[in-house]
Amino acid sequence: MSDSYVLAIDAGTTGVRCRAVHADGRPSVSSYREFTQHFPEPGRVEHDAAEIWNAVRITFAEVVASQGTPAAIGITNQRETVVAWNRSTGEVHGRAIVWQDRRTADLCERLTNAGALETVRSLSGLVLDPYFSGTKIAWMLANGVPRHPDVVFGTIDSWILWNLTGGEVLATDPSNASRTMLFDIRSLRWSDTLGDLLGVPIANLPEVRPSSGRLGVTRAEGLPSGVPVSGIAGDQQAALFGQACFRPGMAKNTYGTGSFVLMNIGDRCPDPSPGLLTTVAWSIADSHGTVETSYALEGSIFVTGAAVQWLRDGLGIIGSSSEIGPLASTVVDSGGVFVVPAFTGLGSPWWDPYARGSIIGITRGSTRAHIARAVVEAMALQTRDAIGAMESASGRRIEDLRVDGGASVMDLLLRLQADQLGITVRRPVDQETTALGAAYLAGLAEGVWPSLDAISRRWRTDAVVEAHPVGSPERVAADALHAQWLRAVERSRHWADH
Repeated sequence: MSDSYVLAIDAGTTGVRCRAVHADGRPSVSSYREFTQHFPEPGRVEHDAAEIWNAVRITFAEVVASQGTPAAIGITNQRETVVAWNRSTGEVHGRAIVWQDRRTADLCERLTNAGALETVRSLSGLVLDPYFSGTKIAWMLANGVPRHPDVVFGTIDSWILWNLTGGEVLATDPSNASRTMLFDIRSLRWSDTLGDLLGVPIANLPEVRPSSGRLGVTRAEGLPSGVPVSGIAGDQQAALFGQACFRPGMAKNTYGTGSFVLMNIGDRCPDPSPGLLTTVAWSIADSHGTVETSYALEGSIFVTGAAVQWLRDGLGIIGSSSEIGPLASTVVDSGGVFVVPAFTGLGSPWWDPYARGSIIGITRGSTRAHIARAVVEAMALQTRDAIGAMESASGRRIEDLRVDGGASVMDLLLRLQADQLGITVRRPVDQETTALGAAYLAGLAEGVWPSLDAISRRWRTDAVVEAHPVGSPERVAADALHAQWLRAVERSRHWADH
């Protein structure tokens, strides 16, 4: 199958990319379409599910027009975003509620005060935060979405799969299900206990199938028919897979709209860890039907790349996102300026939905370059907080960090990250690892790649940044910067009214 390719459908937070990943390693071809971001009220973020599907159709068709019909299809997606639709008619009920949306903060607080946190933590591996899907579904049901057997609630992967298969397959995988706050990550089944807690009918959720294994075949109008859809993973788990982090202790960070640090912790689900999430990394079905599941610890950072977009669109400090690295590099430090980008609250390890963004330390001498550098520094500093909690929880030192995502092109960020963590940072040649992971999961199921070892051999290094030695001026400065950063974070916490 050396001349075949797998089509990865990467449905992210701001757009859809379809990418051809060739078995023989030749350069890939991709097509991308942005879709609209809706902000109806402060703290609310929504998408039009029909617009997302249309972007999939357009980009899929464009890749097929130049590359021919793929051997298989893999799907990866923004994870906690939820859409409600009627599986008999295809009617969508309102807009999808995006993972960044904070409208259920009060509900999460009420559940916490009622003592539900321990139950949620022990069953789902998550915390009670509006980030996750379960309370979003509860809000939909309380605000006009009908309770009817034909009305289903799914993450974006389910919506795309259902459309790709002509409405024949309604399914998701454990990596996405484990982000809903409705899934028991030990039994790997939807939890009646969590459904009752949130008032969400479990019968209205998709079937949970392995991340790697045939789910169905394409039957969508205007697209090639009969192509197997054989891989699904949430975007961050897909990036972990695309980075070939197959052994316990291997870790990656994706600098996207937010940043997400995941560490493979093997096939045993650990007890909940303070400040972190436990999630299903993936499940793989072999040719005999045996399914092997891997777990991950995750540190979820809500805003990194989104802060760069804010500098561009909100403040006009830069004209394009690519300008931030060169601008930040024109100054040797941030001049005492700190940007805490808690625009939608703080994730790991704080989990504070009432935190809000702040710029602290401005003087008359502060410039736009200092603010730009402070945003870049915040990416590295937030990652240090998350990895510190991860190492404490696992008792395992991360020896190096594989990085990807748009901001990972910045050599300045990699240098800052290495010194903040005191470890080696590695950037791969192919940084679109989310799409790669989706392609690999599907290709593994269909024999395009024969094994995990074959996939590992495809991983190539573009840049390696070593941390400066302990006690060096650079590491001393890094620790001092982090100490000041923690003071800035404390001033941003608990800011919004409850």
